[in-house]
Amino acid sequence: MIKKSTGERLEFYEFSDVTIEHFHRYSVVLDIVKGRRVLDIASGEGYGSSLLSKSALSVIGVDIDNDSIENAKIKYTCPNLEFRQGSTSNVPVPDNSVDVVVSFETIEHHDKHEEMMLEIKRVLTATGTLIMSSPDKEFYSDKIEQNNIYHIKELYFKEFKALINSYFKQASFYFQKSYNFNSIISNENSYKEIEIFSGDNLNVIKNKIEPLYNIVIASDVEIFELKTSIFEGSKIKNLQMEKNIKRIHDTLTFKIGKFICYPFFYLKSKK
Repeated sequence: MIKKSTGERLEFYEFSDVTIEHFHRYSVVLDIVKGRRVLDIASGEGYGSSLLSKSALSVIGVDIDNDSIENAKIKYTCPNLEFRQGSTSNVPVPDNSVDVVVSFETIEHHDKHEEMMLEIKRVLTATGTLIMSSPDKEFYSDKIEQNNIYHIKELYFKEFKALINSYFKQASFYFQKSYNFNSIISNENSYKEIEIFSGDNLNVIKNKIEPLYNIVIASDVEIFELKTSIFEGSKIKNLQMEKNIKRIHDTLTFKIGKFICYPFFYLKSKK
């Protein structure tokens, strides 16, 4: 069943740079979750949990919205994948039962950050790994004067870093930004070295790259380091173009125009 998107959760029939950003995050952690027990907090539509299940030993997707959970159960079926209703401060899995917790674009949707971190620590094994992302308040909201009505408490990078470091002994941080259906993820220290150019035959400029999202990989033991990577989103861009064309073809104006013009095209084809 397809329900109308509210904009709060990414639905896989709305294609944009946001889609690319989410897919890129799930893509870069596939090696980390390989053969491990995974918890995906705020699994939403379920596409991310499904992607993780192709590499992980098992995946549990948890979301507070029951409709999303029920739809995910129907849409994504796999022997090592299940979906459960729960919240960030009340995760329905036993203590020390998962090896990896994944939570992308979740923590900004509530203000119970400490409670969420305590739950993550509860469900993780002693050698477990947290992989989390969150929009950077400076660049996501402040600089462009944006107010996302679904965000309750966004974090600046320093706040995000301090929160993670207060619960985990080891952590590596990364920045992410998308450009025209292509996403870049790189370590916090090397991100500033990336150069982005744009322009045409008349002028070329170098753009200042500013991270839109913060990503962390954290653990109490040795952590997995990510390489600088790019998600090339031409396939998703084509899906968006196809959707736009279909939307035009479904309009009454197009249908009337096609009806009026059809006889002329028919007669021309007979010549």
